[in-house]
Formats: sequence, structure tokens, C-alpha cells
Amino acid sequence: MSEDLKGKSTPMTMIQALRSAMDVMLERDDNVVVFGQDVGYFGGVFRCTEGLQKKYGKSRVFDAPISESGIVGAAIGMGAYGLRPCIEIQFADYIYPAYDQIVSEAARLRFRSAGDFTAPLTIRTPCGGGIYGGQTHSQSPEAVFTHVCGLRTVMPSNPYDAKGLLIASIENNDPVIFLEPKRIYNGPFNGHHDQPVVPWSKHPMGDVPEGYYTVPLESAAVFREGKDLTVLTYGTMVWVSEAATQESGIDAEIIDLRSLWPLDLSTILKSVKKTGRCVIVHEATRTSGFGAELTALVQEHCFYHLEAPIERVTGWDTPYPHAQEWDYFPGPARVAAAFKRAMEK
Repeated sequence: MSEDLKGKSTPMTMIQALRSAMDVMLERDDNVVVFGQDVGYFGGVFRCTEGLQKKYGKSRVFDAPISESGIVGAAIGMGAYGLRPCIEIQFADYIYPAYDQIVSEAARLRFRSAGDFTAPLTIRTPCGGGIYGGQTHSQSPEAVFTHVCGLRTVMPSNPYDAKGLLIASIENNDPVIFLEPKRIYNGPFNGHHDQPVVPWSKHPMGDVPEGYYTVPLESAAVFREGKDLTVLTYGTMVWVSEAATQESGIDAEIIDLRSLWPLDLSTILKSVKKTGRCVIVHEATRTSGFGAELTALVQEHCFYHLEAPIERVTGWDTPYPHAQEWDYFPGPARVAAAFKRAMEK
């Protein structure tokens, strides 16, 4: 971990940690700009950019029209001319109008110019369900970005990682899709929607340095050590998997991928070869989800170490339902059932 921890640590929500990351980078680098829908005066729909325009001015932090392709297209041009835009797409569900700009321009610029130009932009966007947002405010589209050469895809699970990964993303010369699970903006979520919310201020991972530090991209974390099986997961599902471990009594080793692509394959393989069993958990739909790629990689590299077939726990192959939110959401009961199937085979 690369760190230059100036100043004390303080309890932060993920919202506050992300804001702190942008604050640090706006102060350190005059080329960093922040913009998107309502991110300036209003401070963002989730208040992630609150106060930044007042501090840095309207030329550094500003509002954009309701045009996702325009926001991303402008950021690509800025990046090519030496700026480092950190832009916000208000919800991941709204990123699709910008998909052509992301895939055809941002992801290709380094390659098509033989390295003469880069697109050092970071695209922040809230993702995932668990907030009764229905089908147009709950999607997890990470797989459509991990498929694209030239993009980096990141999803943190806690405030400490969120700040360090966002700083590393802004400093990186490649375009980064920075997905933020909004269900854990204000506290870890174990999948039990009928239980009180635990704030980040009561969790060690909510203790975040106020100054500059980075969490390296392409680095997974062993969130929980265990010997029975390996869980490969990210975002909100890290916390759901922890709850499933506690409720099932199975000693699962939980790997928080953090950087989905490029992937920290060595950490994954070391864990699976140790435990001999693997369960993959993500909230996105099952078919062609990122779990399918993880399954293929584990099967390819760990075939002779596996004691049971790889299990996947995911969302269903339907639009995210509003009325049946908790049937769709991969809760701890479904994850624990997969643990038991993996142990029984």
C-alpha cells in the first residue's frame, strides 16, 4: 500500500471518503476537474461533491447538462489535452448513453494513437440495489466494462478502500470506471434489510486518513481468512458473504476483489488452491455476469485443486424488481446455501 498519511484519521462514511479523495486531488493537482449532473452547487444527488465547488470554484467543479455522452465526450477531450477529469454519472443505470464514447473513444485512445494520447479520466457512478430503486436505479453493469480492453473497472466495499482507490484512479493514465455500491454509502450492509443500519463510524474500515494515500489498483484484499472455502466477491456482497459465513458456521475465506479488471489473479489462485472450494457472489444478473469470467479463470488455473464444483450466487436474469427486491438481492441465506452445497460435494 502506497501511503503518505498527512493528518489524522477520522470516521467517514463512504460518501465522505470519496469527497475527501476528490478534495485531496483537487488541491494537489490543478489539472484535476470534477463535473457532472448536479455535482457543483447542489453537491451531487448523494452529496459526494458537497462543498467542493465553493472551495475550488466553478472552473474546477461544475454542473453539466443532462447528457451522459456529452459529459464523457468532454472529459475524453480534456484528458487528451492534459487534464484529469473525475466525472460523475448520477446512476450507473444512466451510463449507457455514454457507452459508445467510453468504448470507442476513451478505451481506444492510447492504442489508436500509439501512446501519443491517453484518456486519464475517472467515471464515478453509484450502482447496485437494496434501496428500493427499482429497475432503473439498481443495476450493476460491471461486466459490460470488464469486457472492454483499455478500461479499468473498480468497485470498493468500504470507505478506506474507496478513498485510496479513487485517488489511485484519478492519478492513473487509463480510463477508470469507478462503481460505488450505494447501499453501503452510509454503512456496511449484511443483507438483512429488516435489521438496523450499522454506521461506518462503528466499523474499523470507516476510520479513514484525512490526507493523501492510495490503495493500488489491481490489488485484491483478503477480507477474511478461512480454511473451508474461498468466496470471490466485491462491493456490497463482501458484507453479505461475511454474514453468510457467520450464520452458516462455515469458515470461508473472503476475497474482496476491489479491482475487477485488471484482476489480482495471484491472490485468487492462492486462496482457492488452499481451500479447494470456491463460491462466487455478485449482485448483477447471472448470465454473462463477471462471475462467469471468474469461474472460467478458477477452473482453468485450479482444476486439480478443486474438491467440488464452483458455485455462483447472483441476481436473477430479470430486470431488477421493485416489489420483489429481496427475492432478487442475493442475501445471506442464498449465499449460505451455496456454501453448504460446496462443502457437501
